[in-house]
Amino acid sequence: MKSVVKMQSKLVALEEGKDPSTIIRTNQTKVFPLRILQFLLAFLGVGILFSILSMFTVRHFGFQNVVPVIQSTVLPCYGEPRSLESWIRPPSTLMHEMSDTELFWRASFVPRIKKYPFERTPKIAFMFLTRISLPMAPLWERFFKGHKGLYSIYIHSLPNNQTNLLPSSVFYRRQIPSQVAEWGMMSMCDAERRLLANALLDISNEWFVLLSEACIPLHNFNIVYHYISESQYSFIGSFDEVGPYGRGRYNEGMAPEVNITEWRKGSQWFEINRKLAIDIVEDKKFYPKFKQFCRPACYVDEHYFPTMLSIQSPGLLANRSLTWVDWSRGGAHPATFGKADIKEQFFNKIFQGKTCLYNNQPSSVCFLFARKFAPNALGPLLEIAPYVLGF
Repeated sequence: MKSVVKMQSKLVALEEGKDPSTIIRTNQTKVFPLRILQFLLAFLGVGILFSILSMFTVRHFGFQNVVPVIQSTVLPCYGEPRSLESWIRPPSTLMHEMSDTELFWRASFVPRIKKYPFERTPKIAFMFLTRISLPMAPLWERFFKGHKGLYSIYIHSLPNNQTNLLPSSVFYRRQIPSQVAEWGMMSMCDAERRLLANALLDISNEWFVLLSEACIPLHNFNIVYHYISESQYSFIGSFDEVGPYGRGRYNEGMAPEVNITEWRKGSQWFEINRKLAIDIVEDKKFYPKFKQFCRPACYVDEHYFPTMLSIQSPGLLANRSLTWVDWSRGGAHPATFGKADIKEQFFNKIFQGKTCLYNNQPSSVCFLFARKFAPNALGPLLEIAPYVLGF
């Protein structure tokens, strides 16, 4: 009876709002765990379903990730080059948008440590200063065959000149950004400096030979490579001519950078080493004087490089050219040889009866190249080359 009375008292108290904290605690202990359990079960179910869908996708579609990966857009503080290879690798293409000022600046970079920290095979850069085409290309193709890695080729022609060369040709895509070069004008020296600067971008180029479209090799590649690579000197004509075609072209405005006793003349066609090539490209001392005061009939291409190099590095010059030309007929230009001239006797006149100094010792091999040859001389040259020229 007493228990019934107590039960009724609790019910009355509940209805009248007495002791509510007891009711709240009872409901919290029962309701909250149930909701958490429901949420965890739901989350687990979604995870299992996601895993099943992922395995199905990988199996049937080959996707490795269903959720896209967001790549970081944060860039490193320093970009290329990230390795030495980035510095020593030659340009993948010779065409670029650098101005001459930018190009010469870039080409003038010189390592202060002389020993290379990588295996380097020195190359000869063959630089062709042409007007339109390369009529002697098939002969040069035969000359270069089998010697990849020992040479580089650069062509300076008229701007936007299109050459019909096959991708298999060693001359294919070897043109550099060019400008018009006029005979006897400073633009001719600009073209030669442009060739040197582009060739200097390949750190493996050690020697630089300037040629024209009318030039041919007189010996096979092995002889040419060893002759140039083993020489103690660079080959550029530089001599003091007192007559009207030498000192007679000197302008007193050249002083004090160039005095008349330092004025030199030489052949346009040269072979120089990397040091002298950089000296030419970086020159700011002599270039303005020659551009201003050596004008026709001064013929700056015959005086600028011979004079500058004889002042700066006289001990490095052989004072002769490796390119044979015939001036015996007189006139402003050397003789041109065509189809009828290409005979064995013609080459015997070049090879025989001549002596010169090579590494301060007498030598009968004085010329490695010759000019000027007309396009119609190509056929006979290809026929005679194997047993006269050695390739």
